[in-house]
Amino acid sequence: MTLRFLVIAHKELLQLRRDRMTLAMMLVLPIVQLLLFGYAINTDVRHIRTVVYDQDRSAQSRDLARTLEATGFYDLVGEVTSHAEIERALRSGQARAALVVPARYAADVAAGRPAHLQLVVDGSDPQVVASASDTATSLVATRSGELRVARLARMGAAAGPEPIELTPSILYNPDLRTAVNVVPGLIGVLLTMTMVMLTAMAMARERERGTLEQLIVSPVQKLELVVGKIFPYVAIGYVQMALILAFGRFVFRVPITGSVGLLFALAFVFIAANLAIGLFFSTLAATQQQAMQMSFFFLLPNILLSGFMFPFEAMPRPAQWLAQGLPLTHFLRIVRGIVLKGATFADLRGELAWLTAILFALVAFASLRFRKKLV
Repeated sequence: MTLRFLVIAHKELLQLRRDRMTLAMMLVLPIVQLLLFGYAINTDVRHIRTVVYDQDRSAQSRDLARTLEATGFYDLVGEVTSHAEIERALRSGQARAALVVPARYAADVAAGRPAHLQLVVDGSDPQVVASASDTATSLVATRSGELRVARLARMGAAAGPEPIELTPSILYNPDLRTAVNVVPGLIGVLLTMTMVMLTAMAMARERERGTLEQLIVSPVQKLELVVGKIFPYVAIGYVQMALILAFGRFVFRVPITGSVGLLFALAFVFIAANLAIGLFFSTLAATQQQAMQMSFFFLLPNILLSGFMFPFEAMPRPAQWLAQGLPLTHFLRIVRGIVLKGATFADLRGELAWLTAILFALVAFASLRFRKKLV
């Protein structure tokens, strides 16, 4: 074998150097993966948003809530006055757990009678359920043990039931089935992957085939061209949604407790946002290959940071701020809220506002980026 293969290798390196987009992806992708997996991804769920239903309103009940927050696993975000308010807070995503303190908690503890606490947990994410239930159970067991030791020292014998008992109550997914959490999330993930890729390759394909000149000489405005490129794929997105919902319901037995019509209405903003991202990528890419590379590059942080694979509460604050700018983060809360919790429009107004703002920003960026001239 001669050394002619070195000439071929040198030519390939020169060609790669000219393709700056691919070269940048090769260098940036490992760094992004390292940062995401090493810094942002964490399965140790902390800072679980928690509301308190304190029916006793004693110093002991307030001390119990403060002790719960001091563990670092719970963030007390407010108080409620009924079980209906607990369900409303969990349904809207304001909280992921609720501590219920009975009316005579302090009196029962002082009299040696068992006090029964309740922890209501949002079961739509099994990882959050495990962390919330285990930590609270351990804390209550420790405090109950301290009371038993004090009773033993005072009475000389350990008698009676446990001074404090905690009963976890899991809503929306009491069996903690993984499919119930994953299947609704797959709607958002698959829509992100297909919508971004289809649109990203649309303009690049026209550039490669030489049909871009027809758009250049047309009287269509830039914004009209962007909307026209986005609109046909919306129907494709709805077909994909319908298929996933049908398979999830009849194959994986995922319950659909909310309004399907509301889900399809809110999904329009999400689909349009992903199509705008794809169109923006198409204005950056010179070839379909580059457009596809950027689409896959965008999909990675969406899957890792949006809360699809790992709990959102487990990520550090900077990663959560970054995830707030991803459409999938807000759509996951919408689809899981409607499908699993029966959330209403009032419960999801905040997520819809985020999605709408992201959509307008993306359409503006894509419109400004597009130039009606050949590059």
